[in-house]
Amino acid sequence: MSKDYYAILGVDRDATGEQIKKAYRRQAMKVHPDVAQGEDAAEKFKELSEAYEVLSDPNKRSVYDRGGDPMGRGFGGGPGFGSAGFGGGFDFSTIMDAMFGAQAARGPRSRTSQGQDALVRARLELHEAVFGCTKPIRIDTAVVCPRCQGGGAEADSQPVTCTTCHGQGEVTTIQRSFLGDIRTAQRCPACQGFGSIIPRPCTECSGEGRVRSSRTISVRIPAGVSTGIRIHLEGQGEVGRGGGPAGDLYVQLTVKEHDRFRRDGDDLELVVTVPMTAAALGTTMEVTTLEDEWEDSPVEDRKILVEVPAGTQSGARIPIKGRGVPRLRGGGRGDLGITFIVETPTKLDDKQRELLSQLATLRDETHVKADSEGHGGFLKWLKGTFG
Repeated sequence: MSKDYYAILGVDRDATGEQIKKAYRRQAMKVHPDVAQGEDAAEKFKELSEAYEVLSDPNKRSVYDRGGDPMGRGFGGGPGFGSAGFGGGFDFSTIMDAMFGAQAARGPRSRTSQGQDALVRARLELHEAVFGCTKPIRIDTAVVCPRCQGGGAEADSQPVTCTTCHGQGEVTTIQRSFLGDIRTAQRCPACQGFGSIIPRPCTECSGEGRVRSSRTISVRIPAGVSTGIRIHLEGQGEVGRGGGPAGDLYVQLTVKEHDRFRRDGDDLELVVTVPMTAAALGTTMEVTTLEDEWEDSPVEDRKILVEVPAGTQSGARIPIKGRGVPRLRGGGRGDLGITFIVETPTKLDDKQRELLSQLATLRDETHVKADSEGHGGFLKWLKGTFG
């Protein structure tokens, strides 16, 4: 035996097929004529490729291990490589598979493919996001062609075998080089790799098996969602080519701003004005909640009575437990924070002015001087008052 293929590849005699492929890939990167600078690079690459062809084929390897000639010729270095000789050509795609770890496509590709995912956006009112709802969403996606039901052909037409590739989906080209004839496989240009041609494509979808269509679906929005959250709907996206399975649909939510309520995480915030006298004396006031905009809410939850303590100052806040936003992950609800703004009257009649003057006299407030020391400075007062 004149050549030790195992030594050429640098592997043991009990090496696995994967080890042989990795060894060839590693060596080929070094000795390929396009990379190596030596004059014998072509010969080394030829020798390396011959070793890989033998050892990667279980039948040829078995013949070689028994001392036979796996190439059907003597080992003495004849001009041939493979059954047709090196100059007669070899399957270059097999060599490339080994070098780069990819398997070349074999056979026709399917006319049916998986559809892509789709994304739509939906705007919600605040009460819809807080309490949940069922929202009609209009989407524009690819659907199965109603005329051909995804087949891509007219009713009286069926796909026929491509005469260019004879149903293989690919054609082989031969290119001559200093290494010999290099054969490469590429997608058939006549049938685009399908292996068949549709003589009379569907006039509705032009053979795609799908068409674009607008439709409205009902999307269940859970309570407690916020801007940026996506709702995942399996199988509601784009239908694949040839009527293939549909991808998924994602509905991205945006919550509109409310004219009265502001959301802060799981809390709702509401600002209410309180007359000066009511803030000084204390009172009970009725507050309309966000539930008033939710048609499924109980009537008794739509308004609540709030105690305003005597001496309430502007910026004071009281939390109403469990009247905020339902927690999306976990039970319970946040709080409803009510912030009071004390309203000073701007128009007084003579009687009201007289009464306020009497009150000011009784409280010795007819002449008031600025005093910031009690508040620790203006900024500290602002922070303490308005949070």
